Amino acid sequence: MLTKLLRSSWTLGPDHGGDGPVLVSVTDFTLARVRDLPGVYRAARRLAAGWPELDGALGMWLWARPAARRCGAVAVWRDEAALHRFVAWPPHAEIMRAYRGRGTLSSTTWHADVFHPARTWARARAGLLV
Repeated sequence: MLTKLLRSSWTLGPDHGGDGPVLVSVTDFTLARVRDLPGVYRAARRLAAGWPELDGALGMWLWARPAARRCGAVAVWRDEAALHRFVAWPPHAEIMRAYRGRGTLSSTTWHADVFHPARTWARARAGLLV
């Protein structure tokens, strides 16, 4: 049975203009307990508020499948170095520590020659609906 997939509006990063190759990252966090979902959502919104300051970030969508206890982000980066800076970014690292052990995290990435929002979301969505 498929559960509803919710998506936030697109959050712009500082590198949102321009052409060229991009790196797409998709994170999928499955929580052990549904009661942790509101806290994860609030933490994700706090990270999204800082998104415009992240060098190399084109933008991102937050997503959730509440009935499946799953949530995450589809983020578009200029390159792998930008993604690695985000992973090490203190607010991100703090949230990851706070929720460690409360579920399972998986992620995937792919490269694209150019960013097409509709194509990127469709590809990510297909993987999130399994």
